[in-house]
Amino acid sequence: MLNTRQKIIKHKVGLLNLAEYLDNVSKACQVMGMSRDTFYRYKSAVDDGWVKALFERTRRKPNLANRVDQATEDAVIKSATDFPAYGQARTSNELRKPGGIVSPSGVRSIWLRHDLANH
Repeated sequence: MLNTRQKIIKHKVGLLNLAEYLDNVSKACQVMGMSRDTFYRYKSAVDDGWVKALFERTRRKPNLANRVDQATEDAVIKSATDFPAYGQARTSNELRKPGGIVSPSGVRSIWLRHDLANH
């Protein structure tokens, strides 16, 4: 049986483990609501040593075209640290005064991206 402590999609491992436990692929697929074809794809990947096929991965690719330039991002972070009581709307308005262009939702996105990168 496979270990589920790693960040693996649990339903994939659950299907493989259930089939092993029941010693019946058809019954395991029926219980899990998956096709036998899916089971055999997972099983083949594991048998070939492709355990990475079971790892959770995002299918979404980042859209870097929507990112602001580094100077604007740095200005937002500096404003957030200098004036922590400002909200995203006020930060956006304050940064527009010297000619910066960033929307309140853009400020929030930068805050979130910066906050996630530092934790």
